Amino acid sequence: MLSFRAKLPALVTIGLTTVLAVTIMLVAISWTGVISLTNTQLIPRYEFVGMTQYLRLFDTERFHVAFTNLFLYGACFITIALIFGFVLAIMVDQRIRLESLFRTIFLYPLSMSFIVTGLAWQWFMNPTLGLQHFVRGLGFPDFTFDWLINPDKAIYALVIAAVWQSSGLVMAILLAGLRGIDRDIWKAAAIDGIPAWRTYVSIVLPMLRPMVMTCVVLLSMAVVKAYDLVVALTRGGPGNSSDLPAKFVIDLTFERANIGMASAAAVMLLVTTIAVVAPYVAYSFHKLRR
Repeated sequence: MLSFRAKLPALVTIGLTTVLAVTIMLVAISWTGVISLTNTQLIPRYEFVGMTQYLRLFDTERFHVAFTNLFLYGACFITIALIFGFVLAIMVDQRIRLESLFRTIFLYPLSMSFIVTGLAWQWFMNPTLGLQHFVRGLGFPDFTFDWLINPDKAIYALVIAAVWQSSGLVMAILLAGLRGIDRDIWKAAAIDGIPAWRTYVSIVLPMLRPMVMTCVVLLSMAVVKAYDLVVALTRGGPGNSSDLPAKFVIDLTFERANIGMASAAAVMLLVTTIAVVAPYVAYSFHKLRR
């Protein structure tokens, strides 16, 4: 084992980096919280107005639409990406021929930025240029795929594009977990006559719980930060039907020059994220103490 003196440079480097990152994060969060309590427009003005910005925020219909969409988009995106990615991981884990080719194909969307993904899917979903136009050209004039211009379905267009890009990441992480499972477990399950699907659900998935939670955290971060995909694919429309909090905050900051209210929205997004994550963190610490 390495001595403490040998470990000291690495410990100092990690410690200083951690302290610096945490300090910058706390300063940024604190400054945002302070600005949210002022009447700041384009330039910081430290004129304290209390909870006025929050009251204005809660009176804004677009704010409610954006945060409602956050939960709808997040639930659909994370659930479908996990399921689809797990299915892909199972398929690739069967030691199929050309496995490396399929892995590359499934991971290829991850190499694209969300801007490129959004533009590609915008073309594909465009009723006058994409899938609807193509299918109708084949002789099916009643076929309709107008999710981009349908206020009730535009948010699901975002889900489709996001799942397409992120499922490969889920596949890669879960495939690594599947490859780490002892093959004797599969042999024992086969001897006991347990169906393959039941083995995956009752035995394999619980063993992959750390990998699944890693995927959930990464996908949740993508949900909270979702901005470029919205801008490239729907621009938050039709109307504000596919708006998300990140775009709402950016628009308030740069288009309406209302940094005070934008900071209040950012604080509410942080509080929402903490409220969702806190139960899992508490549960994890509770398990570690047992």
